[in-house]
Amino acid sequence: MKLTSRIAAAGLTAALTLTAACGGADTGASAGGGANVDVTKLKLTPTTPKARGEVSTVNWLLEDEPESLDLDTQGGSAGRTVLTNVCERLYQMRPDMSVRPFLVVKEGRPDTKTLVLTLRDGVSFHDGSPMTADDVLYSLRRHAQPDMEQSDEFRHVAKMTKTGPREITISFKQPDALFTKVLAGDAGLVYNRELVEKAGDEFGTPGQGDACSGPYELTGWKSGDSVTITRAPHYWGRKPLTNKVVFRWAADSALVNALTTGAADGTYADSINTVAALRGKAGLDEYFGPSTAVLTLIPTERGGLADPGIRRALSLAVDRAGIAKSGYGGLVEPWATPVGSGSWGYEKDVFAAAQNKLTEAPAQPSAQDITKAKRLVENAGNAPDRPIVIGTDGTQGRLVIANAVRAALSRIGLQGRIKTVPAAEYGEFYGDKSARADIDVLVADWYISKSDPIGVYDNAVSGSSDNWIGFRSADYDREVEAAGGTLDDKKRARLVVDIQRRFSAAKVWIPIAQQPTTLVISDKLTGAPASMAYLYYPWAADLGAKKG
Repeated sequence: MKLTSRIAAAGLTAALTLTAACGGADTGASAGGGANVDVTKLKLTPTTPKARGEVSTVNWLLEDEPESLDLDTQGGSAGRTVLTNVCERLYQMRPDMSVRPFLVVKEGRPDTKTLVLTLRDGVSFHDGSPMTADDVLYSLRRHAQPDMEQSDEFRHVAKMTKTGPREITISFKQPDALFTKVLAGDAGLVYNRELVEKAGDEFGTPGQGDACSGPYELTGWKSGDSVTITRAPHYWGRKPLTNKVVFRWAADSALVNALTTGAADGTYADSINTVAALRGKAGLDEYFGPSTAVLTLIPTERGGLADPGIRRALSLAVDRAGIAKSGYGGLVEPWATPVGSGSWGYEKDVFAAAQNKLTEAPAQPSAQDITKAKRLVENAGNAPDRPIVIGTDGTQGRLVIANAVRAALSRIGLQGRIKTVPAAEYGEFYGDKSARADIDVLVADWYISKSDPIGVYDNAVSGSSDNWIGFRSADYDREVEAAGGTLDDKKRARLVVDIQRRFSAAKVWIPIAQQPTTLVISDKLTGAPASMAYLYYPWAADLGAKKG
Protein backbone atom coordinates (compact mmCIF):
# COMPACT_ATOMS: atom_id res chain seq x y z
CA MET A 1 0.00 0.00 0.00
CA LYS A 2 1.25 3.47 -0.78
CA LEU A 3 0.99 4.55 2.80
CA THR A 4 0.01 8.15 3.33
CA SER A 5 -1.13 7.77 6.91
CA ARG A 6 -0.29 10.59 9.21
CA ILE A 7 1.51 10.17 12.51
CA ALA A 8 -0.22 11.93 15.39
CA ALA A 9 2.57 13.76 17.19
CA ALA A 10 1.67 16.14 19.97
CA GLY A 11 4.19 18.82 20.78
CA LEU A 12 5.98 19.94 23.91
CA THR A 13 5.79 23.01 26.03
CA ALA A 14 9.32 22.67 27.33
CA ALA A 15 12.49 22.54 25.28
CA LEU A 16 14.68 19.49 25.83
CA THR A 17 18.08 18.46 24.60
CA LEU A 18 18.35 15.11 22.82
CA THR A 19 21.00 12.67 23.98
CA ALA A 20 19.98 9.59 22.03
CA ALA A 21 21.06 6.24 23.37
CA CYS A 22 23.80 4.51 21.40
CA GLY A 23 25.63 5.89 18.41
CA GLY A 24 24.22 5.42 14.95
CA ALA A 25 24.31 6.82 11.46
CA ASP A 26 24.79 10.56 11.60
CA THR A 27 21.93 11.77 9.44
CA GLY A 28 23.09 15.39 9.44
CA ALA A 29 21.30 18.41 10.82
CA SER A 30 22.22 21.09 8.33
CA ALA A 31 19.31 20.09 6.10
CA GLY A 32 20.85 21.78 3.17
CA GLY A 33 22.89 24.77 4.10
CA GLY A 34 21.86 28.10 5.51
CA ALA A 35 23.59 29.67 8.48
CA ASN A 36 26.09 27.71 10.53
CA VAL A 37 23.98 27.36 13.66
CA ASP A 38 24.21 25.03 16.62
CA VAL A 39 21.16 22.80 16.13
CA THR A 40 20.38 19.43 17.64
CA LYS A 41 21.93 16.62 15.65
CA LEU A 42 20.02 13.41 16.11
CA LYS A 43 22.03 10.24 16.56
CA LEU A 44 19.77 7.51 15.25
CA THR A 45 20.35 3.85 16.01
CA PRO A 46 18.35 1.06 14.34
CA THR A 47 18.83 -1.46 17.15
CA THR A 48 19.31 -1.81 20.88
CA PRO A 49 22.05 -3.95 22.43
CA LYS A 50 21.57 -7.68 22.02
CA ALA A 51 19.53 -9.45 24.72
CA ARG A 52 21.23 -12.11 26.85
CA GLY A 53 18.56 -13.70 29.02
CA GLU A 54 15.05 -15.12 28.91
CA VAL A 55 11.98 -13.30 30.21
CA SER A 56 8.70 -14.87 31.26
CA THR A 57 6.27 -12.02 30.51
CA VAL A 58 6.61 -8.53 29.08
CA ASN A 59 3.80 -5.98 29.45
CA TRP A 60 3.71 -3.70 26.41
CA LEU A 61 1.68 -0.57 25.76
CA LEU A 62 -0.11 0.54 22.63
CA GLU A 63 -1.80 3.93 22.35
CA ASP A 64 -5.02 2.34 21.02
CA GLU A 65 -6.71 -1.03 20.98
CA PRO A 66 -6.35 -2.71 17.57
CA GLU A 67 -9.45 -2.32 15.44
CA SER A 68 -8.71 -5.63 13.74
CA LEU A 69 -5.93 -8.18 13.46
CA ASP A 70 -6.74 -8.70 9.79
CA LEU A 71 -4.39 -6.22 8.17
CA ASP A 72 -6.09 -6.67 4.81
CA THR A 73 -9.19 -4.96 6.14
CA GLN A 74 -7.70 -2.60 8.73
CA GLY A 75 -4.07 -1.57 8.51
CA GLY A 76 -3.72 0.38 11.75
CA SER A 77 -0.38 0.65 13.53
CA ALA A 78 -1.69 -0.88 16.78
CA GLY A 79 -2.73 -4.09 15.08
CA ARG A 80 0.45 -4.17 13.05
CA THR A 81 2.65 -3.74 16.17
CA VAL A 82 1.06 -6.89 17.60
CA LEU A 83 0.69 -8.98 14.47
CA THR A 84 4.18 -8.47 13.06
CA ASN A 85 5.36 -10.87 15.78
CA VAL A 86 2.73 -13.46 14.85
CA CYS A 87 2.59 -13.40 11.05
CA GLU A 88 5.47 -13.59 8.60
CA ARG A 89 6.07 -12.05 5.21
CA LEU A 90 7.69 -13.26 2.01
CA TYR A 91 10.40 -10.62 2.43
CA GLN A 92 11.53 -8.97 5.65
CA MET A 93 12.32 -5.37 6.51
CA ARG A 94 15.34 -5.48 8.80
CA PRO A 95 15.98 -3.08 11.71
CA ASP A 96 18.35 -1.07 9.48
CA MET A 97 15.40 -0.68 7.05
CA SER A 98 17.01 -2.87 4.39
CA VAL A 99 14.90 -5.62 2.80
CA ARG A 100 15.83 -9.26 2.33
CA PRO A 101 14.03 -12.47 1.25
CA PHE A 102 12.54 -14.35 4.18
CA LEU A 103 9.81 -16.92 3.46
CA VAL A 104 11.35 -16.68 0.01
CA VAL A 105 14.75 -18.37 -0.27
CA LYS A 106 15.54 -17.42 -3.85
CA GLU A 107 14.44 -14.65 -6.17
CA GLY A 108 14.67 -15.08 -9.91
CA ARG A 109 14.17 -12.50 -12.66
CA PRO A 110 14.26 -14.15 -16.08
CA ASP A 111 13.30 -10.75 -17.51
CA THR A 112 12.36 -7.32 -16.18
CA LYS A 113 8.64 -8.15 -16.08
CA THR A 114 8.83 -11.54 -14.36
CA LEU A 115 9.58 -12.39 -10.73
CA VAL A 116 10.03 -16.04 -9.71
CA LEU A 117 9.86 -16.75 -5.98
CA THR A 118 11.24 -20.00 -4.58
CA LEU A 119 9.64 -20.60 -1.18
CA ARG A 120 11.37 -21.68 1.99
CA ASP A 121 10.90 -25.35 2.88
CA GLY A 122 10.12 -26.52 6.41
CA VAL A 123 7.87 -23.61 7.41
CA SER A 124 4.78 -24.60 9.36
CA PHE A 125 1.77 -22.64 10.56
CA HIS A 126 0.85 -22.56 14.24
CA ASP A 127 -1.67 -25.38 13.78
CA GLY A 128 1.17 -27.60 12.56
CA SER A 129 0.24 -27.64 8.89
CA PRO A 130 3.03 -26.87 6.37
CA MET A 131 3.15 -23.62 4.44
CA THR A 132 2.50 -24.44 0.77
CA ALA A 133 2.70 -22.57 -2.49
CA ASP A 134 -1.11 -22.70 -2.55
CA ASP A 135 -1.23 -20.80 0.77
CA VAL A 136 1.17 -18.17 -0.60
CA LEU A 137 -0.77 -17.74 -3.84
CA TYR A 138 -4.04 -17.50 -1.91
CA SER A 139 -2.55 -14.83 0.38
CA LEU A 140 -1.21 -12.75 -2.50
CA ARG A 141 -4.52 -12.89 -4.32
CA ARG A 142 -6.37 -11.93 -1.15
CA HIS A 143 -4.13 -8.90 -0.64
CA ALA A 144 -4.71 -7.89 -4.26
CA GLN A 145 -8.53 -7.86 -4.06
CA PRO A 146 -9.88 -4.37 -4.84
CA ASP A 147 -11.41 -3.80 -1.40
CA MET A 148 -8.28 -4.76 0.52
CA GLU A 149 -5.75 -2.36 2.07
CA GLN A 150 -2.88 -3.46 -0.16
CA SER A 151 -4.70 -3.65 -3.48
CA ASP A 152 -2.95 -0.65 -5.05
CA GLU A 153 0.43 -2.33 -4.57
CA PHE A 154 -0.61 -4.91 -7.16
CA ARG A 155 -1.55 -2.38 -9.85
CA HIS A 156 1.35 -3.42 -12.10
CA VAL A 157 0.73 -7.16 -11.64
CA ALA A 158 -0.67 -8.96 -14.68
CA LYS A 159 -0.80 -12.51 -13.30
CA MET A 160 0.24 -14.57 -10.26
CA THR A 161 0.54 -18.33 -10.68
CA LYS A 162 1.89 -21.42 -8.97
CA THR A 163 4.62 -22.77 -11.25
CA GLY A 164 6.07 -25.48 -9.03
CA PRO A 165 5.63 -27.25 -5.68
CA ARG A 166 7.49 -24.42 -3.98
CA GLU A 167 7.42 -21.75 -6.66
CA ILE A 168 5.27 -18.69 -7.43
CA THR A 169 5.69 -16.68 -10.62
CA ILE A 170 4.49 -13.09 -10.84
CA SER A 171 4.15 -11.42 -14.24
CA PHE A 172 4.02 -7.63 -14.48
CA LYS A 173 2.49 -5.26 -17.01
CA GLN A 174 5.62 -3.14 -16.62
CA PRO A 175 8.80 -3.46 -14.53
CA ASP A 176 8.18 -2.83 -10.83
CA ALA A 177 11.31 -2.28 -8.76
CA LEU A 178 9.39 -1.76 -5.53
CA PHE A 179 7.37 -4.95 -5.53
CA THR A 180 9.80 -6.98 -3.43
CA LYS A 181 9.83 -4.10 -0.91
CA VAL A 182 6.03 -4.28 -0.93
CA LEU A 183 6.33 -7.97 -0.05
CA ALA A 184 8.22 -6.97 3.10
CA GLY A 185 5.08 -5.08 4.12
CA ASP A 186 1.50 -6.19 4.53
CA ALA A 187 1.22 -7.25 0.88
CA GLY A 188 3.67 -10.06 1.68
CA LEU A 189 1.85 -11.57 4.67
CA VAL A 190 1.33 -15.33 4.28
CA TYR A 191 -1.79 -16.91 5.75
CA ASN A 192 -3.02 -20.45 6.22
CA ARG A 193 -5.77 -20.53 3.62
CA GLU A 194 -7.87 -23.15 5.38
CA LEU A 195 -8.01 -21.21 8.66
CA VAL A 196 -8.79 -17.85 7.03
CA GLU A 197 -11.63 -19.33 4.99
CA LYS A 198 -12.97 -21.19 8.02
CA ALA A 199 -13.09 -17.95 10.07
CA GLY A 200 -14.72 -16.02 7.23
CA ASP A 201 -15.77 -12.51 8.17
CA GLU A 202 -14.74 -13.17 11.78
CA PHE A 203 -11.06 -13.49 10.86
CA GLY A 204 -9.01 -10.98 12.83
CA THR A 205 -11.67 -10.31 15.49
CA PRO A 206 -11.59 -11.01 19.25
CA GLY A 207 -12.03 -14.71 20.01
CA GLN A 208 -10.38 -15.85 16.80
CA GLY A 209 -6.94 -17.40 16.52
CA ASP A 210 -4.30 -16.50 13.96
CA ALA A 211 -3.47 -18.19 10.68
CA CYS A 212 0.25 -17.54 10.66
CA SER A 213 3.74 -19.01 11.04
CA GLY A 214 5.65 -16.48 13.15
CA PRO A 215 7.66 -16.77 16.39
CA TYR A 216 4.56 -15.97 18.47
CA GLU A 217 0.99 -17.14 18.26
CA LEU A 218 -2.12 -15.20 19.24
CA THR A 219 -3.40 -16.72 22.48
CA GLY A 220 -5.95 -14.17 23.63
CA TRP A 221 -7.80 -10.97 22.83
CA LYS A 222 -10.08 -9.65 25.55
CA SER A 223 -11.84 -6.75 23.91
CA GLY A 224 -11.34 -3.57 25.91
CA ASP A 225 -8.62 -5.14 28.06
CA SER A 226 -5.65 -6.86 26.41
CA VAL A 227 -4.14 -8.87 23.58
CA THR A 228 -1.74 -11.71 24.43
CA ILE A 229 0.83 -13.42 22.24
CA THR A 230 2.83 -16.43 23.40
CA ARG A 231 5.98 -18.06 22.08
CA ALA A 232 4.95 -20.56 19.40
CA PRO A 233 6.00 -24.00 20.71
CA HIS A 234 6.88 -25.47 17.34
CA TYR A 235 8.20 -22.38 15.55
CA TRP A 236 10.37 -23.33 12.59
CA GLY A 237 12.94 -20.56 13.22
CA ARG A 238 14.95 -19.15 16.12
CA LYS A 239 13.30 -19.38 19.54
CA PRO A 240 12.48 -15.97 21.12
CA LEU A 241 13.88 -15.14 24.56
CA THR A 242 10.60 -13.68 25.81
CA ASN A 243 7.87 -16.25 26.42
CA LYS A 244 4.79 -14.00 26.48
CA VAL A 245 3.88 -10.42 25.59
CA VAL A 246 0.70 -8.87 26.95
CA PHE A 247 -0.47 -5.75 25.14
CA ARG A 248 -2.66 -3.15 26.79
CA TRP A 249 -3.43 0.38 25.66
CA ALA A 250 -3.19 3.78 27.24
CA ALA A 251 -2.44 7.31 26.12
CA ASP A 252 -0.98 10.49 27.54
CA SER A 253 -0.69 10.55 31.34
CA ALA A 254 -1.99 6.99 31.78
CA LEU A 255 0.73 5.67 29.49
CA VAL A 256 3.38 7.73 31.26
CA ASN A 257 2.23 6.55 34.68
CA ALA A 258 2.22 2.88 33.64
CA LEU A 259 5.79 3.07 32.39
CA THR A 260 7.03 5.18 35.30
CA THR A 261 5.59 2.84 37.93
CA GLY A 262 6.75 -0.32 36.19
CA ALA A 263 3.22 -1.54 35.41
CA ALA A 264 4.32 -1.59 31.78
CA ASP A 265 7.72 -2.56 30.40
CA GLY A 266 7.85 -0.65 27.15
CA THR A 267 6.20 1.10 24.22
CA TYR A 268 6.93 2.49 20.78
CA ALA A 269 5.85 6.02 21.58
CA ASP A 270 3.71 7.85 19.02
CA SER A 271 3.49 11.08 20.99
CA ILE A 272 6.40 13.44 21.53
CA ASN A 273 4.68 14.50 24.77
CA THR A 274 5.10 10.94 26.02
CA VAL A 275 8.79 10.91 25.15
CA ALA A 276 9.34 14.23 26.91
CA ALA A 277 7.51 13.19 30.05
CA LEU A 278 9.58 10.01 30.34
CA ARG A 279 13.01 11.48 29.73
CA GLY A 280 15.39 10.78 32.57
CA LYS A 281 12.92 8.62 34.49
CA ALA A 282 14.65 6.01 36.65
CA GLY A 283 14.32 2.47 35.36
CA LEU A 284 13.70 3.42 31.73
CA ASP A 285 15.84 3.68 28.60
CA GLU A 286 14.98 5.66 25.47
CA TYR A 287 16.23 4.89 21.97
CA PHE A 288 15.72 6.86 18.77
CA GLY A 289 15.76 5.13 15.40
CA PRO A 290 15.39 5.80 11.68
CA SER A 291 11.91 6.53 10.40
CA THR A 292 10.37 7.69 7.14
CA ALA A 293 8.19 10.27 8.95
CA VAL A 294 8.51 13.98 8.23
CA LEU A 295 6.69 17.11 9.40
CA THR A 296 5.91 19.07 6.26
CA LEU A 297 3.87 21.93 4.84
CA ILE A 298 1.54 20.92 2.01
CA PRO A 299 0.18 23.77 -0.16
CA THR A 300 -3.47 23.34 -1.15
CA GLU A 301 -5.68 24.04 -4.15
CA ARG A 302 -6.85 27.38 -2.66
CA GLY A 303 -3.85 29.02 -4.26
CA GLY A 304 -2.21 31.23 -1.68
CA LEU A 305 1.06 29.41 -2.37
CA ALA A 306 0.42 28.75 -6.05
CA ASP A 307 3.51 30.67 -7.15
CA PRO A 308 6.66 28.50 -6.80
CA GLY A 309 8.68 31.63 -5.96
CA ILE A 310 6.49 32.26 -2.92
CA ARG A 311 6.93 28.64 -1.82
CA ARG A 312 10.70 28.93 -2.18
CA ALA A 313 10.65 32.16 -0.19
CA LEU A 314 8.65 30.57 2.63
CA SER A 315 11.01 27.58 2.75
CA LEU A 316 14.00 29.91 3.09
CA ALA A 317 12.38 31.94 5.87
CA VAL A 318 11.06 29.21 8.19
CA ASP A 319 13.07 28.68 11.38
CA ARG A 320 13.26 24.87 11.44
CA ALA A 321 15.70 24.77 14.35
CA GLY A 322 13.37 26.94 16.41
CA ILE A 323 10.45 24.65 15.64
CA ALA A 324 12.50 21.59 16.58
CA LYS A 325 13.49 23.11 19.93
CA SER A 326 10.33 24.89 21.07
CA GLY A 327 7.71 22.71 19.40
CA TYR A 328 9.28 19.28 19.73
CA GLY A 329 11.88 19.64 22.43
CA GLY A 330 14.80 18.93 20.11
CA LEU A 331 13.37 15.47 19.35
CA VAL A 332 12.91 16.18 15.64
CA GLU A 333 15.57 17.25 13.18
CA PRO A 334 15.46 20.09 10.61
CA TRP A 335 15.09 18.38 7.26
CA ALA A 336 15.12 19.26 3.57
CA THR A 337 13.28 16.37 1.92
CA PRO A 338 9.70 15.07 2.34
CA VAL A 339 10.75 11.64 3.61
CA GLY A 340 12.93 10.59 6.54
CA SER A 341 16.24 8.76 6.50
CA GLY A 342 14.47 5.50 7.30
CA SER A 343 13.55 5.40 3.61
CA TRP A 344 17.22 4.94 2.74
CA GLY A 345 16.99 1.15 2.62
CA TYR A 346 19.79 1.06 0.04
CA GLU A 347 22.54 3.44 -1.15
CA LYS A 348 22.39 5.34 2.15
CA ASP A 349 25.52 7.38 1.46
CA VAL A 350 24.12 8.56 -1.87
CA PHE A 351 20.87 9.77 -0.31
CA ALA A 352 22.60 11.37 2.68
CA ALA A 353 24.93 13.32 0.41
CA ALA A 354 22.04 14.45 -1.80
CA GLN A 355 20.06 15.63 1.26
CA ASN A 356 22.94 17.82 2.37
CA LYS A 357 23.27 19.46 -1.05
CA LEU A 358 19.79 20.99 -0.94
CA THR A 359 20.15 24.70 -0.19
CA GLU A 360 16.67 26.16 0.27
CA ALA A 361 15.67 24.52 3.55
CA PRO A 362 18.08 26.02 6.09
CA ALA A 363 17.92 24.82 9.67
CA GLN A 364 17.83 28.48 10.70
CA PRO A 365 17.53 31.24 8.09
CA SER A 366 20.46 33.61 7.74
CA ALA A 367 20.23 37.28 6.81
CA GLN A 368 21.17 36.26 3.26
CA ASP A 369 18.33 33.70 3.21
CA ILE A 370 15.80 36.36 4.23
CA THR A 371 17.13 38.81 1.63
CA LYS A 372 16.83 36.16 -1.08
CA ALA A 373 13.32 35.25 0.10
CA LYS A 374 12.17 38.89 -0.04
CA ARG A 375 13.54 39.18 -3.55
CA LEU A 376 11.60 36.08 -4.60
CA VAL A 377 8.40 37.61 -3.23
CA GLU A 378 9.04 40.88 -5.05
CA ASN A 379 9.62 39.03 -8.32
CA ALA A 380 6.67 36.66 -7.94
CA GLY A 381 4.15 36.96 -10.73
CA ASN A 382 1.29 35.83 -8.53
CA ALA A 383 1.96 37.17 -5.03
CA PRO A 384 -1.11 36.75 -2.77
CA ASP A 385 -3.05 39.91 -1.95
CA ARG A 386 -4.77 38.34 1.06
CA PRO A 387 -3.53 36.51 4.16
CA ILE A 388 -2.22 32.99 3.58
CA VAL A 389 -4.35 30.66 5.72
CA ILE A 390 -2.42 27.99 7.63
CA GLY A 391 -4.46 24.92 8.62
CA THR A 392 -3.65 23.00 11.78
CA ASP A 393 -5.20 21.37 14.84
CA GLY A 394 -4.77 22.17 18.52
CA THR A 395 -1.71 20.04 19.24
CA GLN A 396 1.19 22.06 20.58
CA GLY A 397 3.75 20.93 18.02
CA ARG A 398 1.63 21.75 14.99
CA LEU A 399 0.62 25.08 16.52
CA VAL A 400 4.29 25.95 16.96
CA ILE A 401 4.87 25.15 13.27
CA ALA A 402 1.85 27.25 12.26
CA ASN A 403 3.09 30.21 14.28
CA ALA A 404 6.58 29.81 12.80
CA VAL A 405 5.07 29.84 9.30
CA ARG A 406 3.10 32.99 10.09
CA ALA A 407 6.27 34.63 11.44
CA ALA A 408 8.22 33.59 8.33
CA LEU A 409 5.55 35.08 6.07
CA SER A 410 5.70 38.33 8.02
CA ARG A 411 9.50 38.47 7.66
CA ILE A 412 9.21 38.35 3.87
CA GLY A 413 6.40 40.87 3.54
CA LEU A 414 3.36 38.57 3.47
CA GLN A 415 0.47 38.05 5.84
CA GLY A 416 -0.53 34.77 7.45
CA ARG A 417 -3.57 33.66 9.39
CA ILE A 418 -3.90 30.42 11.38
CA LYS A 419 -7.04 28.31 11.19
CA THR A 420 -7.18 25.82 14.07
CA VAL A 421 -9.72 23.00 13.89
CA PRO A 422 -10.58 19.97 16.08
CA ALA A 423 -8.63 16.76 15.53
CA ALA A 424 -11.45 15.00 13.64
CA GLU A 425 -11.85 17.93 11.27
CA TYR A 426 -8.08 18.17 10.85
CA GLY A 427 -7.98 14.55 9.65
CA GLU A 428 -10.49 15.40 6.92
CA PHE A 429 -8.04 17.89 5.38
CA TYR A 430 -5.98 14.99 4.01
CA GLY A 431 -8.63 13.15 2.05
CA ASP A 432 -11.39 15.67 1.36
CA LYS A 433 -10.67 18.51 -1.06
CA SER A 434 -13.71 20.46 0.08
CA ALA A 435 -12.55 20.29 3.72
CA ARG A 436 -9.38 22.21 2.87
CA ALA A 437 -11.11 24.74 0.60
CA ASP A 438 -10.49 27.54 3.13
CA ILE A 439 -6.79 26.91 3.82
CA ASP A 440 -3.71 27.62 1.70
CA VAL A 441 -1.26 25.31 3.41
CA LEU A 442 -1.59 22.38 5.81
CA VAL A 443 0.77 21.64 8.70
CA ALA A 444 1.10 17.91 8.04
CA ASP A 445 2.71 14.66 9.17
CA TRP A 446 3.56 12.10 6.50
CA TYR A 447 5.25 8.72 6.33
CA ILE A 448 5.60 5.85 3.90
CA SER A 449 5.82 2.12 4.54
CA LYS A 450 8.51 1.40 1.93
CA SER A 451 12.21 1.79 2.61
CA ASP A 452 12.68 3.60 -0.71
CA PRO A 453 12.33 7.38 -1.17
CA ILE A 454 10.53 6.95 -4.49
CA GLY A 455 7.55 5.89 -2.37
CA VAL A 456 6.90 9.55 -1.50
CA TYR A 457 7.85 11.27 -4.74
CA ASP A 458 5.06 9.65 -6.74
CA ASN A 459 2.72 11.91 -4.73
CA ALA A 460 3.80 14.77 -7.02
CA VAL A 461 3.12 13.17 -10.40
CA SER A 462 0.50 14.88 -12.54
CA GLY A 463 -3.00 14.03 -11.40
CA SER A 464 -2.00 12.41 -8.07
CA SER A 465 -4.68 12.89 -5.42
CA ASP A 466 -1.90 14.04 -3.06
CA ASN A 467 -0.58 16.65 -5.51
CA TRP A 468 -2.85 19.39 -4.18
CA ILE A 469 -0.92 22.29 -5.66
CA GLY A 470 -1.37 20.92 -9.18
CA PHE A 471 2.33 20.63 -9.97
CA ARG A 472 2.81 19.30 -13.50
CA SER A 473 6.00 18.27 -15.26
CA ALA A 474 6.17 15.69 -18.02
CA ASP A 475 9.89 15.20 -17.32
CA TYR A 476 9.18 14.62 -13.63
CA ASP A 477 6.44 12.10 -14.42
CA ARG A 478 8.66 10.20 -16.84
CA GLU A 479 11.53 10.06 -14.35
CA VAL A 480 9.30 8.79 -11.52
CA GLU A 481 7.97 6.05 -13.80
CA ALA A 482 11.50 5.17 -14.90
CA ALA A 483 12.75 4.95 -11.30
CA GLY A 484 9.85 2.72 -10.32
CA GLY A 485 10.85 0.31 -13.07
CA THR A 486 14.63 0.36 -12.51
CA LEU A 487 15.64 -2.86 -10.78
CA ASP A 488 19.30 -1.93 -10.22
CA ASP A 489 19.61 -0.13 -6.87
CA LYS A 490 22.53 2.09 -7.88
CA LYS A 491 20.80 3.25 -11.05
CA ARG A 492 17.49 3.78 -9.26
CA ALA A 493 19.21 5.82 -6.53
CA ARG A 494 20.66 8.17 -9.14
CA LEU A 495 17.21 8.65 -10.66
CA VAL A 496 15.62 9.22 -7.24
CA VAL A 497 18.22 11.84 -6.34
CA ASP A 498 17.36 13.77 -9.51
CA ILE A 499 13.64 13.41 -8.79
CA GLN A 500 14.31 14.72 -5.29
CA ARG A 501 16.12 17.71 -6.81
CA ARG A 502 13.16 18.51 -9.07
CA PHE A 503 10.66 18.11 -6.23
CA SER A 504 12.70 20.37 -3.96
CA ALA A 505 13.20 23.01 -6.64
CA ALA A 506 9.44 23.18 -7.24
CA LYS A 507 8.65 23.08 -3.50
CA VAL A 508 5.66 20.84 -4.12
CA TRP A 509 5.79 20.28 -0.36
CA ILE A 510 7.93 22.27 2.10
CA PRO A 511 9.66 19.87 4.53
CA ILE A 512 10.24 21.02 8.09
CA ALA A 513 11.72 18.19 10.19
CA GLN A 514 12.13 14.43 10.27
CA GLN A 515 10.66 12.52 13.21
CA PRO A 516 12.51 9.50 14.59
CA THR A 517 10.90 6.36 15.92
CA THR A 518 11.11 6.31 19.72
CA LEU A 519 11.38 3.18 21.84
CA VAL A 520 10.89 3.55 25.61
CA ILE A 521 11.78 0.38 27.48
CA SER A 522 12.60 -0.95 30.95
CA ASP A 523 16.31 -0.69 31.67
CA LYS A 524 16.29 -4.42 32.41
CA LEU A 525 15.24 -5.25 28.84
CA THR A 526 16.94 -4.86 25.47
CA GLY A 527 17.20 -6.35 21.98
CA ALA A 528 14.18 -4.81 20.25
CA PRO A 529 14.79 -2.66 17.16
CA ALA A 530 14.55 1.11 17.60
CA SER A 531 13.70 1.88 13.97
CA MET A 532 10.37 2.12 12.18
CA ALA A 533 10.95 -1.50 11.11
CA TYR A 534 9.13 -2.55 14.28
CA LEU A 535 5.89 -2.21 12.29
CA TYR A 536 6.99 -4.98 9.90
CA TYR A 537 9.70 -6.93 11.72
CA PRO A 538 9.15 -9.43 14.63
CA TRP A 539 10.60 -7.08 17.21
CA ALA A 540 9.44 -9.11 20.25
CA ALA A 541 11.45 -12.09 19.01
CA ASP A 542 14.64 -10.07 19.70
CA LEU A 543 13.45 -8.81 23.07
CA GLY A 544 14.93 -10.21 26.27
CA ALA A 545 16.82 -9.49 29.46
CA LYS A 546 20.06 -7.51 29.43
CA LYS A 547 21.73 -10.16 31.55
CA GLY A 548 21.75 -13.91 30.98
